[in-house]
Amino acid sequence: MKNDEDYVRRTNEIARESRAAGNHPFGAILVGPDGTILMEQGNTHGDTGDRTGHAERVLMTRASLAYSAEFLAGCAMVTSAEPCAMCAGSAYWAGVGRVVFGLSERAMKDLIGPHPDNLTMDLPCRIVLGAGQRKIEVVGPLLEDECLAVHEGFW
Repeated sequence: MKNDEDYVRRTNEIARESRAAGNHPFGAILVGPDGTILMEQGNTHGDTGDRTGHAERVLMTRASLAYSAEFLAGCAMVTSAEPCAMCAGSAYWAGVGRVVFGLSERAMKDLIGPHPDNLTMDLPCRIVLGAGQRKIEVVGPLLEDECLAVHEGFW
């Protein structure tokens, strides 16, 4: 079984692949109860033009179609950057039980500023998820310097 930092490093690899493919540099994975990576997802904005094509939101849509909420309650969504309000909401509605992230939303905002392609809300996912009626464990930020590196020169 891997640890959270290993999973975050995998999301960074996906973020690099996403960037190389012409998308925004974000990656997310779904980790099953036994530690197996069940799904991987990069950002799809460049591929589809969908401004809601964040890696986390797309992953949670796929996960909610493939697995029951009961199963997802034992799973983790691991991301290269802290889920925005939309993505945190998608994790909540899909039913995932744990969220782990690398780069914080605050650090993302500090890096990007008012870039029109990513108007960061500076709303921690803990606040979004904490407003729900079920508990979701949140871990992060982890490996922020490594996660920040994939964004260098992009924005």
